[in-house]
Amino acid sequence: MKNSFLIISIFLLLISCNEKTTNAVFVENKSELKEAIKNAKPGDDIVLKDGIWKDVEIKFVGKGTKESPIILRAETAGKVFIEGVSNLSFGGEYLTVKDLHFRNGYSPTKEVIAFRTDSKNLASNCRVTNCVIVDFNKLQRDNDDFWVQFYGRHNQLDHCYLAGKTNGGPTVRVDLKGIQSIKNYHKIVNNHFGPRPRKGGARGETIQLGSSFTSMSPSNTTIANNFFEECNGEVEIISSKTNFNEIKNNVFYKSEGSVVTRHGNYTMIDGNYFIGDGENENYGGIRIVNTGHWIVNNYFYKIIGENFRSPLAVMNGIPKSPLNRYNQVTDVVVAYNTYVDCKSPFQFGVGTNIAQSAVLPKSEIRSARPIRTTVANNVIYNSKGDETPIVEHDKADGVLFKSNIIGNNGLYLKDDIRLKPASFTLDTISENIMLPNLSSVDVEPYNGFDFDLIKTDLVGNSRENNNAIGATVKADITNPNILDKSKYGATWFKVDAIVEGKTIKVSPSDNLSEKIKSANKGDIISLNEGKYVVSKSLIIDKNLTIQSSSENKAEIVFEGAENTPAFALNPYGVLTLKNVKLSGNGKNQAFASLKENMSNHFGLSVSGSEISNFNYVLKAYKQTFAETVTFKNTSISNCENGIELSEETNDRGDYNTEFLTIDNCTFNNVKQNVIDYYRGGYDESTIGGNLLVTNSTFTNCGAKEQNKMLLNHRGIVNVNINNNTFKNNKIQFVSILWGAKNNVESNNTLINSGKIKTEENLVMKLMY
Repeated sequence: MKNSFLIISIFLLLISCNEKTTNAVFVENKSELKEAIKNAKPGDDIVLKDGIWKDVEIKFVGKGTKESPIILRAETAGKVFIEGVSNLSFGGEYLTVKDLHFRNGYSPTKEVIAFRTDSKNLASNCRVTNCVIVDFNKLQRDNDDFWVQFYGRHNQLDHCYLAGKTNGGPTVRVDLKGIQSIKNYHKIVNNHFGPRPRKGGARGETIQLGSSFTSMSPSNTTIANNFFEECNGEVEIISSKTNFNEIKNNVFYKSEGSVVTRHGNYTMIDGNYFIGDGENENYGGIRIVNTGHWIVNNYFYKIIGENFRSPLAVMNGIPKSPLNRYNQVTDVVVAYNTYVDCKSPFQFGVGTNIAQSAVLPKSEIRSARPIRTTVANNVIYNSKGDETPIVEHDKADGVLFKSNIIGNNGLYLKDDIRLKPASFTLDTISENIMLPNLSSVDVEPYNGFDFDLIKTDLVGNSRENNNAIGATVKADITNPNILDKSKYGATWFKVDAIVEGKTIKVSPSDNLSEKIKSANKGDIISLNEGKYVVSKSLIIDKNLTIQSSSENKAEIVFEGAENTPAFALNPYGVLTLKNVKLSGNGKNQAFASLKENMSNHFGLSVSGSEISNFNYVLKAYKQTFAETVTFKNTSISNCENGIELSEETNDRGDYNTEFLTIDNCTFNNVKQNVIDYYRGGYDESTIGGNLLVTNSTFTNCGAKEQNKMLLNHRGIVNVNINNNTFKNNKIQFVSILWGAKNNVESNNTLINSGKIKTEENLVMKLMY
């Protein structure tokens, strides 16, 4: 009996010795945190007291072990707020940070979270989990940074929520400079990348893997099981610029851009969902550059973008391309993908620019067509027949097509070799997932070289014994609930629900400035009839509507100082002005952004209004951006300058607004800069700037315009000028259109107002 008791006691002792022990160290301020990190040992749990930690630069240095990492966490998940001028950096091994919320601030360095403390002290086997970064932006748009920058090896970002980056630089970036950071096997998994607003130019990726000059290095980074929601920063959502990366099982939901193999080779893009709405042409799919990529088992729904944003864009390359340009596509496989109601899903020779050879150096001409590329076992379904499911911007003579079918709703295609017509139905799995039922289609999957390595389909079913073309081997699958946001990101974080605004009645006797200040986001300021005399700028720092309460327009008279605006559009300030008379003293401004520290976007929509006697109608300063600027059914008269959006003169592809719309407006006696909207720099990846001028009348304008042009929109890619009248404007040109881009005009009447000219190729400064 004694021996049995002794044996049991020894057994329990051994178990207890092998159990992981945790030493919790609670800290309440920066000095205690620094001391706790300095003394941390494997298994320690450093706990930050709940509350706001402001202006704190956390250097988390230590050496944990795989079994006993050193953990830095919030006392309560989501209750520790990192604010002000703050950041976090790692140095060491097996360190974990969890449950923190970065908000109301920006980093003093180039990174909010860096997996190194300096160039000599990198992180390995470190992790950031269950954290949130929202709107943690530099004060100036051109002050680029990265919210998370990877260095070292075997580091991980998981179950985090990141949203609202407006300044330049990718949200997440992997750095490969130095042998310590190649073959890194980093993991970016199970995160929710929330809305990233349009940046208005390049350098707005959500994830960037490496750079042009490390593009020949192996990275072996995995991006998997993430949810990308409205990631609209620029044309590239994920920019893969290194070798041997895997982009797998992610959901790209209504995101204006594409997954792009920008540089580097041998990327596996497998089992992803690309969900559009059949209306927005900016939602993209996959764009291919370089060598050896495999694009398999992906599902595309209502992606109708073209060229750079087409569901599958296979680019032309530059012969003998330098590292930072476009290499030829070679040895790529596109197999077992499904396209449902996608416009022209296969596009080849995208980006060919041979026609622009007169204004570009030979080193920029993309004439190298894809070669040794296989497109096989793909399924296309169109509820409305598509006449051009394959678009050749240049010949696709280096592409092998095998066992691809199209259900085209009875529309006959002459090309039945590359796409075999078939009749089949769809099985509805969920609102956005409709899979072809191919039980009646007899097409043998093409068995190309190494195709046997594609062992599973989109949802994980085996392909080995019951293979079929398309993204899934069968249509009757279980709903994967890809839009269930609880599956991604920080467990404790919930996006604020949209609150319906209330209407606030205001009379001329009220203090309009105070009413605006006390209003909440989304409120409507309803102005009673009468005159509102304003001597200082009205601050717009949230989404507000200001409108007259009756058909009789309320009148706002701005008596403010020279070069100050009636409405100062601050970060987050989105103003809708309806049915209002707005007048100045000839030396001030109607609307203007801040001159500096515009850490977030503004927006402006004016309708049914009368604007007169200002120096500027709208003045957008450098490093400011509005997603939309709209004037409708509005008269603008007797102003020195009109709509000024031209201060982004760095020629790096930046511009001040994504969409400028002038509809059914009258401009009378606006002396210069009537519409001045500029984007500079030759950059084929910047495909924005959108100007629509329609149904409007311009009379006696442009008298002081130095370049003798009424509508200045140099470098803007999408321009449509239609159904306007231009009368007695003392200028040489109404507009000079860029013929090689999407610049068009129609049904305009010109009376004593110069002419509209088209130049096929504009000379632009190279950005590279």
